[in-house]
Amino acid sequence: MNDLLLPRLADCRRIFLHGFSLEVSIGFHDFEREAPQRVIIDVDLFVPDAHSTPQQDEVAEVVDYDFIRSAVAELARSRHFNLQETLVDGIVALCLARREVRAVRVSTRKPDVYPDCACVGVEVFRFQPE
Repeated sequence: MNDLLLPRLADCRRIFLHGFSLEVSIGFHDFEREAPQRVIIDVDLFVPDAHSTPQQDEVAEVVDYDFIRSAVAELARSRHFNLQETLVDGIVALCLARREVRAVRVSTRKPDVYPDCACVGVEVFRFQPE
């Protein structure tokens, strides 16, 4: 389903960071604790047009995706995560801390856990609390 078809997002622009690959200390299995592993992160921010339509063609007028990339990297490298759910929830919280963000979708996937799976992952979609 196209999220921008949701009534609460009809006046939004989607700003995204997809396929962001990081080495993260994550996992609760013994073999996952031996070394950081690759996690691929996707973030979609839904920002009302009023906060994402520049008048002067200046980055200060929009939500800068450099912020998303650097904040996600800082969080992902900050500690060990037992669960992808914990990492996803942390990314969601830092995105929704930006009041101009109306909603966020975050997914993580670990492509190297099982040899017979392309990846295992978690996805969350949340609206800004009203």
